Amino acid sequence: MKVVRLLQLLVFMLTASGWWLWHQAWMNACLGLMAGAVTWLLWDSLKLQTLLRWVNRSHEVSEPRLSGRWGELVDRIRKLRKGLEQQRLEADQRLTEFMEAIQTSPNGVVLLDAQGRIEWSNRTAADLLGIQPERDSGQHVTNLVRNPVFSAYLQGIDHSKEVLMEGAGATPSSPRTLAVRLHSYGAGRKLLLTRDVTAQQQAEHMRRDFVANVSHEIRTPLTVLSGFVETLQTLDLDEADRHRYLDLMAQQSHRMQTLVSDLLMLSRLEGSPLPGRQSHLHLPTWLEDRVTEAQGLSSVLPGGGHVFQLRVKADADLLGNPDELTSAVSNLLSNAVRYTPAGGTISLETDRTASGGLEISVSDTGPGIAPEHIPRLSERFYRVDRSRSRDTGGTGLGLAIVKHVVQRHGGQLQIESQLGAGARFALLFPADRIGWRT
Repeated sequence: MKVVRLLQLLVFMLTASGWWLWHQAWMNACLGLMAGAVTWLLWDSLKLQTLLRWVNRSHEVSEPRLSGRWGELVDRIRKLRKGLEQQRLEADQRLTEFMEAIQTSPNGVVLLDAQGRIEWSNRTAADLLGIQPERDSGQHVTNLVRNPVFSAYLQGIDHSKEVLMEGAGATPSSPRTLAVRLHSYGAGRKLLLTRDVTAQQQAEHMRRDFVANVSHEIRTPLTVLSGFVETLQTLDLDEADRHRYLDLMAQQSHRMQTLVSDLLMLSRLEGSPLPGRQSHLHLPTWLEDRVTEAQGLSSVLPGGGHVFQLRVKADADLLGNPDELTSAVSNLLSNAVRYTPAGGTISLETDRTASGGLEISVSDTGPGIAPEHIPRLSERFYRVDRSRSRDTGGTGLGLAIVKHVVQRHGGQLQIESQLGAGARFALLFPADRIGWRT
């Protein structure tokens, strides 16, 4: 390119000096050379100006049509700009995808500037903290999240650990717990991460309650057994008292055995694969056996004398784990027997659901259950009346077992009751668990 430009300069200079020589102005030949050089520089500067105007205002000025080395430079600039534009589009696309991923994150993300003002937040953070990203952008976060725990954490120095605080919309009946943590980045900016740990907190509370309840349920019969053993060892009892104490010891031993058996059943239900459909339970025969068992329990309880009704409206097979299904129905009938006064009626019925599934229900004429207790009845060791439960020998695990069994078979447990009007417990099984014969 340098050679070409030098040749162009010489042509302009020689042309100008030749004109002066033609007119026999030898003294002005040098002036001719200078004039040629200036003319060339002006012509070359015009091309440069055209190129710069296009580079600086490419969106307004069309691409110049230059020849020679200037044209080659235009072509290289065009290719370079095209490559840079493609890189920018790809970077924008990656940024858009990254922002979409953060928006769909189950954890809340808030970007704060050096003064603690909100620069951006995703939808999860807006829901957890009760803010509106568009409206609250630029607002100080502590003006929107008015929680003493959060304010103290934000103003503190140590952010190495997360803190727990109440989330937006939390109520006593519907608690919401958030884990919040700050991370510093950039020039004093902060990244605020939030996550909903309500389920974890509830699971932890349930675990502690479970351990406490198991300890209590086992300690009570153990205390009774220990007292009776000490009595038998230290006192000279007549035969009648001795037999009475031994009977009471046998009852407490049976109570502990039942509790351990129910705990093992729950453990198996939670840790084993879902039941298949190879085993068939013929409803009329199987449910008749369950009623016979319940009648036997009714005959040995004080009072007893319950009236049992069995109504199987359709002939079908129930597909699943026979032991689990038997345990579920037996638990419902056992509860009905224990909580229904002597002479009351207990009904076991089956019916076909609108979706082609099966409903097995156990109804009684007992005292009924207050509405506030119904949502918690299937919790482990939850009791409406602790004293009555112990009198009737219940472990507080029966309905928890029933719920696990029916859910493992793709169904659900429904409970309906009113105080003074008895209770109805229904097991709803999907159509793929039923083999209809009629």
